[in-house]
Amino acid sequence: MVGEIYQYGERYFEAFRAVRIHIEQEHGKMLGYLLANDSKYNSITDKQKELLDMIGDGMSDQAIAAKLGISASTVRHQKFSFRERAKQSKMYLAIYELATEKVALDKDSIIPVHDAATMVDDRYITTKEESDKILATVFESLSPLKLKFFSAKEKKKIVTLRKVVEQFEKGKIYNEKEVNQILKAIYEDYPTMRRYLIEYGFMDRTTDCKQYWVK
Repeated sequence: MVGEIYQYGERYFEAFRAVRIHIEQEHGKMLGYLLANDSKYNSITDKQKELLDMIGDGMSDQAIAAKLGISASTVRHQKFSFRERAKQSKMYLAIYELATEKVALDKDSIIPVHDAATMVDDRYITTKEESDKILATVFESLSPLKLKFFSAKEKKKIVTLRKVVEQFEKGKIYNEKEVNQILKAIYEDYPTMRRYLIEYGFMDRTTDCKQYWVK
């Protein structure tokens, strides 16, 4: 929770920093995770990934050049290209957000895909109207959240999981018992719900299944 302090090892950190340290120690640095991500939005080539990984490690241009067998000027040129590409992306994002910030979420609006979604395809294309209808069908109550049935249909499953993960706080680390308690109050088959939250990238956990968090 924002503002709370968590102990990690012998030190104490705010929630965001604690989660980041935990992820880096258990799963490697975030840069490495993103470079290895096979998302359709990751258009970086293998050579570029290798170079960015070295830049992320703080290697000098000369050291990178020596390892890749290229000149230091080539490394500098590639870093310049990365920077220009990043600026272009930021400009596009700024323009898009300004163009859409006043647009209300109407019935035809597409629900955004969560950042850590796996195997993104047509299953994730859901309008606000479709989502509301699915929620009204599968849930007995939205407050408190009570699920009537967990649909086998992919689109309904994703809409359901999107609603369920709202019951967890971003930046907070949960143990398995806490996760089970929250899910059990929503649906009796909580192990299945927990498994799909992980499988579809809504949550993640340590390899020993002792700690969970929202991705």
